[in-house]
Amino acid sequence: MKRRDWLAASALAAATAGGTFGNSRIGLTAEVPQQSNDRLKITDVKTFLTAPAGIRLVVVKVLTNQAGLYGLGCATFTQRARVVQTAVDRYLKPFLVGKDPARIEDIWQSSFVSSYWRNGPVLNNAISGVDIALWDLLGKRAGMPVYQLLGGKCRDAVDTYRHASGDSFQAVADDVRRYMQQGYRHVRVQVAIPGTSTYGARKSEQEDESIPENRRTSIWEPKPYVRTIPKLFEFLRAELGEEIELLHDVHERVPPVLAIQLAKELEPYRLFFLEDPFSPEDIGYFKHLRAQTSTPLAMGELFNNPNEFVGLIKDRLIDFIRVHISQIGGLTPARKLAALCDFFAVRTAWHGPGDVSPVGHAANIHLDLATPNFGIQEAREFSQEEQDVFPGCPELRDGYYWSNDRPGLGIDLDEQ
Repeated sequence: MKRRDWLAASALAAATAGGTFGNSRIGLTAEVPQQSNDRLKITDVKTFLTAPAGIRLVVVKVLTNQAGLYGLGCATFTQRARVVQTAVDRYLKPFLVGKDPARIEDIWQSSFVSSYWRNGPVLNNAISGVDIALWDLLGKRAGMPVYQLLGGKCRDAVDTYRHASGDSFQAVADDVRRYMQQGYRHVRVQVAIPGTSTYGARKSEQEDESIPENRRTSIWEPKPYVRTIPKLFEFLRAELGEEIELLHDVHERVPPVLAIQLAKELEPYRLFFLEDPFSPEDIGYFKHLRAQTSTPLAMGELFNNPNEFVGLIKDRLIDFIRVHISQIGGLTPARKLAALCDFFAVRTAWHGPGDVSPVGHAANIHLDLATPNFGIQEAREFSQEEQDVFPGCPELRDGYYWSNDRPGLGIDLDEQ
């Protein structure tokens, strides 16, 4: 049979079977299903501002047209909470209603470029609230915890560190011992510097709280701080021994040359890591610091833009990435960041103090469970007020965070 005759016979057979090429029907059993009008779609996006522990939190709720199916995400930017709320309510919500919530990557990418100017903390946190909520929603729809969607557990629980501080070296040592007795193996230590305002230590008794906060003047002197911290660690090692892992946060509050000096002087005390020795504007100094010290380095709490951390990772200039997940846009970019770090032996240490909502902590934990290059997780205990507002808060036990293994992030919001 010639090719022309074969094609004609094939077309006739298809038509005889009831199929027509014009409407894409080939036979009686091969009809392409029509798209249903009741497909899953986003119907509303709500923003909640709450402060059960006195710290301003921003939580986003994404609702769908399937009854009872919604997701929660963290968008907490404590210092600009209402600006984030406006970004979600006035700009992202109209952009997202009607979209398929399962298209997480597409929604993230289109939201990211929707304002043209991007990579700022306000829009990143707004996108994060939606993004984490979509992962939560997907887990609920699948009947699986989010960590399963991310590849499954690499560990049963998440090792954590807590914050110890005091007005004297002995007070700090006593605070560390308290955490050691509770089962913690990692503790961050800070001490008050007399006559100055010291981040991470107790408030100075000299501070006059009757003065409005925006009119208070705080004194900060880098040199006394840099002289004091090595002495603190010398004291703690003599008091506590070598088994406890000790951390310290510089909080980018000293000139780069003093930060380099500090990192070198801390070497004998074998820190687990020294955090944020430089501000994001001074990250070019890391290549000088890495060449001069073996003290492990953590960085990233203030990062918004991938260009701030990609070079530090690929050049192996840091040992731990410390980003605030909502600050870079949520779980979608954070899981990519963790994968990038894995290729360069950089471990994760996501930001996790009180200005991360319990929803954000749950997101951190699910990512920690599924990340092979996990390092450590900053942790905090949730007050009863927080647990009332956020049923299903992660459990902190024996120095570890434990997931409750419910579908999604395993946490809810009591709107009342």
